[in-house]
Amino acid sequence: MNMNVRVINLPNQRHLLLQMRFQLAGGLAFAVLIPALIRSSVDPGVIYSSNMQITIVAVVIAHLTGYLLYRRIGTFPGVAAAGYILPTFALAYGLVFLTIFFLRIDYSRFQVAASFVQSTFWYFALSVATRRLDPYQLAVIPGGNVDRLENIPGVSWHWIRSSNEIVEHASGVVADLRADLSNEWERYIADRALSGTPVYHTKQISESLTGRVEIEHLSENTLGSINPNQAYLKVKQAIDWIAALAILILLSPALLLVAALIRLDSPGPALFRQQRMGYRGKVYQVYKFRTMRTSSHVADEKEQAITKTGDARITGLGRFLRKSRVDELPQLVNILRGEMSWIGPRPEALVLSRWYEAELPFYRYRHIVRPGITGWAQVNQGHVAAVGEVLEKLHYDFYYIKNFSPWLDLLIVFRTVRTVLTGFGAR
Repeated sequence: MNMNVRVINLPNQRHLLLQMRFQLAGGLAFAVLIPALIRSSVDPGVIYSSNMQITIVAVVIAHLTGYLLYRRIGTFPGVAAAGYILPTFALAYGLVFLTIFFLRIDYSRFQVAASFVQSTFWYFALSVATRRLDPYQLAVIPGGNVDRLENIPGVSWHWIRSSNEIVEHASGVVADLRADLSNEWERYIADRALSGTPVYHTKQISESLTGRVEIEHLSENTLGSINPNQAYLKVKQAIDWIAALAILILLSPALLLVAALIRLDSPGPALFRQQRMGYRGKVYQVYKFRTMRTSSHVADEKEQAITKTGDARITGLGRFLRKSRVDELPQLVNILRGEMSWIGPRPEALVLSRWYEAELPFYRYRHIVRPGITGWAQVNQGHVAAVGEVLEKLHYDFYYIKNFSPWLDLLIVFRTVRTVLTGFGAR
C-alpha cells in the first residue's frame, strides 16, 4: 500500500442481525419450523399428513412473500420499516390463504395462525434489536453540489479531505459526477469502484434519501430517465378498474346515505363537479361529494379553486368528509371511465393547473401518468396551493413517476390508511 494513503476505519456495522440470510433463515425457523415441531410433539404422525405438508408449503410461500414486501418497501425514503411489518405480512398471508380457501384445499389453521403471529413477532424483535445499529455511512468527495447533502438526516456523512484518504467500511462513496473533478479525484473514484465500494452521484443519493426528484430543467435525457414503466401502467389500469367496480358495488348503499346527509346538511347538490387537468393533458370532469356551501362565491376564479386552512365555506359535515377522505369516493366513477387511478399525482383544478404551468414550465410532465385519488406527494406533504409549495410537490410527483412500481403503490396504500386515520393534510 502507498505510504501516503491515510485509511479512516469506521466501525463495521454489518452486524449479523442486519444480514438478509440471518433474518430470513431465523424467520423461517421461528415462524415455520417451531410451530410444526410443537404440533408434531402433540401428534407425531401429523407431519406426514397431506394437510400439514400443504400448510407448511403455504406458510413458507407466505413468509417469503411477506419478507420480500417488507424489505422492498423499507428501501423507500422516510420509511420506518417496523411500522409496515404487520400490514405486509397480513397482506402476504391473507393472499396465500385466500387462494387456498377458494381452491377448497384443507389446511391447518393452528399452523397458519402460529406462523403469522411468530413472523410478525420475529421481525418486530429484529427491528428493536437493530434500531441503534447504523449501517448507512457514506464518504463524500468534495467538489460540485455536494454541500447540500449534510442537511439530509439519517446518514453518517464522512467528508474526504484529500484523494489520499480511504474510508474503510463505508456503505458507499458520493460525488457530484457532473462537476469538473480533478484527475486525482477521478482516479480515486475509479479505484473505489474497483475495490467494490459503490459510487453514487449526489443527485441519485439525494433522491433515494428524500423521496423527491429535484429538476431545474428538463432535458431529453431527463425525460427518458423518469418515464414510467409502460407495462405496469397497463396492469395498474386493469387492477384499478376491477377494484373500483367492486368497491362501488359494495359501498353503493353507504354512498347514497352520504349523499342524502349532504342534502340535509346544506342546500345544494350532493355531488361537486369540477374541470381538472388529467392524463396526457386532457381536461375531464371530476366527481366528489360536496363539502362547501353552494352560496359561497369568491370573485377571483383562482381564489375560489384554492381551499385554505379553516376555510369558512366548508360545512360541518364537509369537514368530516374531508378529514376522513370520504368526499373522494365518487371519483370511483372517474376510475371506471379511465380518467383516474387509485394512486397517482393529484389532479388540479383547470385554472390552477394553467397557473402552475405558466409559473413552472415542466409542470405538465406530471400528466404522463393518470392522476390519483391519493399519491406520493399527498402522503408526504399534504394539501398545498402556493406556487413554491407546488414546486416541492412536483419533486414528489416526479419521484413517483421515476419509481413507478407496485412496491411504491403498496407503500402509498399503507400510508394513505395512516393518513385517513390521522387526518394529515386535510383542509
